[in-house]
Amino acid sequence: MENTVPGLDAAGNLPGREPVVLSVKQVTKRIGSKPIVDKLSFDIRRGEIVGLLGPNGAGKTTTIRMIVGLIGMTEGDVQVKGVSVRQQFSKAIAHVGAIIENPEFYPYMTGYDNLKQYQRMSEGITEERIQEVTRLVGLEKAMNKRVKAYSLGMRQRLGIAQALLHRPSILILDEPTNGLDPAGIREMRDYLKRIAAEEGIAVLVSSHLLAEMELMCNRVVVIQEGKFVTERTLGEAAEKEKAEERVNVTFRVSDAEAAKVRLVRMEEIRLLGLSPERKEVTISVRDNYIPRVVGALGGEGIAIYRIEEVKASLEDEFLKWTGGNQIA
Repeated sequence: MENTVPGLDAAGNLPGREPVVLSVKQVTKRIGSKPIVDKLSFDIRRGEIVGLLGPNGAGKTTTIRMIVGLIGMTEGDVQVKGVSVRQQFSKAIAHVGAIIENPEFYPYMTGYDNLKQYQRMSEGITEERIQEVTRLVGLEKAMNKRVKAYSLGMRQRLGIAQALLHRPSILILDEPTNGLDPAGIREMRDYLKRIAAEEGIAVLVSSHLLAEMELMCNRVVVIQEGKFVTERTLGEAAEKEKAEERVNVTFRVSDAEAAKVRLVRMEEIRLLGLSPERKEVTISVRDNYIPRVVGALGGEGIAIYRIEEVKASLEDEFLKWTGGNQIA
């Protein structure tokens, strides 16, 4: 009889959720007796962009290098589409596209010739696929130019095109926006979102630009001293979860003292702050309970001028998670 877990399908996924593409399982890397990465575990699903965050020396690059097989693991395993990197490396890595540090090309060759060179080294890459990834990263007009004439942003996009040629299930990028100007960073963000949406590719990104990660990623995994600290859902996915979570909200009203008197009588409310001179009251409340708050204040004749969520940025939360360590 097949051994299954109730609620999971045969592949170990919850029905209705995208399948897990990358699974890091209790991965450890020691140098001598010192752990660089210590029993780290996390999953990435099809079509999501996940950021790997951590302060200097947290083990981000070491983790990525173990995932792609550039260095060995002391303990644990990495599975790509259920295939073990340790036991079946060639089969597992066939599902991976990666750029570690900077993409390297022959500068005297055109972008197209560089992709053709990669095509010769890999099986199953058609001319149609070259044209497809070229359009996907927006390099159609630059493919006949020599790479030495490319800007840094164009070389990064060509690197992504090369990494996508063999139709990987996951794209792994280590600091992909390094050296890019604001326009280039925005372009990179847009291309990664398009790749995830149109190709259904999972993306793992390591970066020190927290504001950019907040705009780009569906989720972030935070590590410190090689250990898992927390993970946080971002963007639209976070909004979907918010209805069941408590949020901090400031109401600017006509009478803050009267608002306080009314709100403390409501069981779902926690009073966080009161500023009579600014006519503001701050509360903790479930997102789907806010309309009741509005109705209760209105019923007391208290006018509401503004409702504003008090939201910590990813940078604020990162510093709280890691105890204020320097961001890397």
